Amino acid sequence: MISKKTPLFKEHQINGGNMVEFAGYRLPILYSSINQEHNSVRKGVGIFDVSHMGEFIISGSGAFDFLQKITTNDLSKLQFGQAQYTLMCNEEGGIIDDLIIYKKENEYLMVVNASNREKNLRWLIKHKESNVKIKDISDSLGLLSIQGPESRRLLDKISDVDINEIPFYHFKNGSINGSKAMISRTGYTGELGYEIYVDSDNLIKVWKYVLREGKEYDLKPVGLGCRDTLRLEMKYPLYGLDINQNINPIEAGLEWVIKFNKGSFIGKNSLMKIKNNPSKKLVCIEMVERSIPRSGNSIVFKEKVVGKVTSGTMSPSLGKGICMGYVDYAISSLGKSISIDIRGKNKKGIIISPPFYKDGSLLD
Repeated sequence: MISKKTPLFKEHQINGGNMVEFAGYRLPILYSSINQEHNSVRKGVGIFDVSHMGEFIISGSGAFDFLQKITTNDLSKLQFGQAQYTLMCNEEGGIIDDLIIYKKENEYLMVVNASNREKNLRWLIKHKESNVKIKDISDSLGLLSIQGPESRRLLDKISDVDINEIPFYHFKNGSINGSKAMISRTGYTGELGYEIYVDSDNLIKVWKYVLREGKEYDLKPVGLGCRDTLRLEMKYPLYGLDINQNINPIEAGLEWVIKFNKGSFIGKNSLMKIKNNPSKKLVCIEMVERSIPRSGNSIVFKEKVVGKVTSGTMSPSLGKGICMGYVDYAISSLGKSISIDIRGKNKKGIIISPPFYKDGSLLD
């Protein structure tokens, strides 16, 4: 299968990006080093190309009822200019995808994981009524993510909207360097940040302009490598590792985006049963002994394997190994001493409350 490229592929090469395969695309994993780029976002500002994400426009007189039926959160709470994190689940309660829905003037914008784009589209078409229209605009929309405590000052400089008037999970329409842009206060890092949606045809122009104007704030292009360490420090799940169609949101710690009282939705009955009797739980484990846990490592309690690591790394912010993984519900309590089997040696860790990193600028 031939990998796709975002419109910024050559720009990444020019900037020294180390290109890798991810979700069917050739994308930069890093430009300098993961630690340097991670710290740029935590302490300053970085810019990611996330144009591989999938985007669908949902419209028509039945759009609201349709989205209420296929997602777990309550769309009735969403006003024009707001965004909502939500899930699509199957009838058994397994997670088809985690996604964001934006309420625009006469339609909804659904942003999904790139690897699930075709699967999601099939699911949407399967369940839609004749009064619902679905349009895949993924290839015509570019997406830049500008993240870090300096992101607000940078966006205030380069855009024509009042950035200070965009609360968390809200958006405004405006322009950047003459290009129409939807500017959303969202992200995947745990820091103050914004995601910029522009037409693909204008993406290179906007990218170059932002990098040029961002020099004042020491803006750095950053890759997927630090996006992973940043999100892991916040316990943000990654589809395909931490969540999938065989994992339900209750055991994944995502019950907060299930609104059981909103009426009927796909997976509701199964999720209500699971809620009363969960068998496992996604926990945060901070390593006590120096070691780097990785996806697939066994989680051990009293010499017995009780789960698997789903995501793990050496935390650049904390300087210690951290990981997430599912364990038997009976031993998922905070403060529990637990071990990770790393190359045949049990390394000690402890279950802690999320997130791992608690000093972010997310809500500043």
